[in-house]
Amino acid sequence: MVPYRSSAATAAAVPARVLSAVPPREPAEAAFLARSPRALAALKVARQVADSTATVLVQGESGTGKELLARIVHESSRRARGPFVAVNCAAIPETLLESELFGHERGAFTGASARRLGRFERASGGTLFLDEVGDMSPTMQAKILRVLQEHEIERVGGETSVRVDVRVVAATNRDLEAEVAAGRFREDLYYRLAVVVVQLPALRERGDDVDLLASRFLEHFAAEHGRPVRALAPEAADRLRAYGWPGNVRQLRNVMERAVLVADGDALRAEHLPPEVLSATDPPEPDADRFLPLRELERRHIRRALDLTGGNLGDTARMLGIHRNTLRQKLRQIRSA
Repeated sequence: MVPYRSSAATAAAVPARVLSAVPPREPAEAAFLARSPRALAALKVARQVADSTATVLVQGESGTGKELLARIVHESSRRARGPFVAVNCAAIPETLLESELFGHERGAFTGASARRLGRFERASGGTLFLDEVGDMSPTMQAKILRVLQEHEIERVGGETSVRVDVRVVAATNRDLEAEVAAGRFREDLYYRLAVVVVQLPALRERGDDVDLLASRFLEHFAAEHGRPVRALAPEAADRLRAYGWPGNVRQLRNVMERAVLVADGDALRAEHLPPEVLSATDPPEPDADRFLPLRELERRHIRRALDLTGGNLGDTARMLGIHRNTLRQKLRQIRSA
């Protein structure tokens, strides 16, 4: 089966409108702020496929809003009255992920003093969102494939199968087709997950959406923290537009919250923005860090990556191209130095 993919060509049919970006527990579609054709095209596809039973694969860089789009699929479907259950496959150790997803019976392992339902059963009648699905091991990939094929699970330590009525939406920041070609991801699972593929664009590809999001985040955090700031100064807006946003919407949200907190008047000025945003448009000082010790350069690099990802260790490790355990070890060394 060839996956159906969203494209900017479909965006013309989407009404140009501005949606609120306030993150808390409001309807998901009201939290999706966009005017860019590619973002609106992704929203259109999410609406179109919501009432089907097809699995959906949302692809995009970290921080682009993949879970938000998954919630839109759920809330636009007949399953909206059921639960929306999310699990980050990269955040749970491999030894615990099977129990987390499928549950366990009493006595299945040391400490299993009672039966526990897993995420699949807890999502019954609703939607299960499998985030960072590309990080699953081959063994777990095989188990997920069986659930999608048979619509049943086996709890850890159990001897009988349990039927589950769950719609699966998966997400990844990896190129799963490349992972399949490299032998790291099962081709049969990929095609089970990718019946519909929705690609979320990076924030740097969304043009004026940076202005819309920044203004809405400013309004939200000023109200939440009781700050007097009411407007974004033109020079600050210019800096935000010029920055590349490797952490996407999540990073912009963090930057705006920090800026609102440090702003000392009714306007958020460029000086209130963090150094990484300001340096994006400033000419670099020649040889500024040439003679810094290598350990200090590494420390700064790791700290900046953590800031960009909002402190998410998994995303930070991927950004730095190292294993999560290596990142943890380096952080321990930094703290003890």
